[in-house]
Amino acid sequence: MHFGLSQEQDMIVSTVRSFVESEIYPYEAEVERTGSVPHELAQEIKQKTIDLGFYACNFPEEVGGAGLSHLDFTLVERELGRGSMALTHFFGRPQNILMACEGEQKEKYLLPAVRGERTDALAMTEPDAGSDVRGMKCTAVRDGGDWVINGSKHFISGAEHADFFIVFVATGVDETPRGPKKRITCFLVDRGHPGFDVRAGYNSVSHKGYLNCILSFDDCRIPDAQVLGEVDGGFDVMNTWLYATRITVAAFSVGRARRCFDYAVKYAAEREQFGQPIAKFQGVSFQIADMITEIDAADLLTLSSAWRLDQGLPSNREIASAKLYASEALARVTDATLQIHGGMGLMDDFPIERFWRDARVERIWDGTSEIQRHIISRELFRPLGA
Repeated sequence: MHFGLSQEQDMIVSTVRSFVESEIYPYEAEVERTGSVPHELAQEIKQKTIDLGFYACNFPEEVGGAGLSHLDFTLVERELGRGSMALTHFFGRPQNILMACEGEQKEKYLLPAVRGERTDALAMTEPDAGSDVRGMKCTAVRDGGDWVINGSKHFISGAEHADFFIVFVATGVDETPRGPKKRITCFLVDRGHPGFDVRAGYNSVSHKGYLNCILSFDDCRIPDAQVLGEVDGGFDVMNTWLYATRITVAAFSVGRARRCFDYAVKYAAEREQFGQPIAKFQGVSFQIADMITEIDAADLLTLSSAWRLDQGLPSNREIASAKLYASEALARVTDATLQIHGGMGLMDDFPIERFWRDARVERIWDGTSEIQRHIISRELFRPLGA
């Protein structure tokens, strides 16, 4: 098995890392202070990404994307993980679920999203339905040739910039031996559509400037043409296109952990106590050794799961393992880095306290650690009939 990167992959890593260091790092402190990204800066980052040829790099060439493999795209996400999510959001990676578009949907949603002309946001989570997707209460009911949607969504990332939304709602209920089971359908809903409202969400301590919003539907009438995939086929669309979001979280966590680790090593080598660098103390040096071991392990788990997707191999368990381990390793790395910095680690003179706060959400969104453990154990026991 070959663990090295190709020359092209090395170029991808180098290009994206250089972009993050020159175009993202300089604005992080200001975004953290204000809690927002100026529109002009957002458009500048977006245009530079387009000029670089990386916008919508997660889409195939036949629709105008860069056609990167799952492994190549994971390398991109890993490097973007080094930077502020509020800013790297504009690097432009539309939801690949848009590949499910058919007919006129391609011209209205898919192709404009790939070209950077329209921006999407994925809407699934509800106040009473996070990990329990089938517990969603937002519903769509048939009325003639249309659907009437009522309900709400929350924690919707990127919604403040989105031109349209990919929304999952309940469209019926099946009675099963294990009780009622909701049918889910995916809809494409444009901003400003009658009966649809987007408003500011909650003030999160993680990822300042990367805002969340609340979506409200009040007798929002949507035609059949706005159904993405098949009616009642929302889970099929999810399972076909949304699996890779967990790899993205894993890759981001690895990138952020490596940046954090660099701060820890540099500080430990320069900071002196009792007449010598603190790196000389076993209590610090052993923490550094544990950190790099965990980061490398998380990196290999993540890249391996992306490689399996490229090979067409079963990857659900491996992706869950990568997301679980990488997000939890990031938490340990950021905490250890803060500990090594001592009191200064909690001051905003360093970005350490920001990394520490930001790391907390990675174990929650795109499937909590508990959900990942459920997926892993289920995949192991299913073949045994347990």
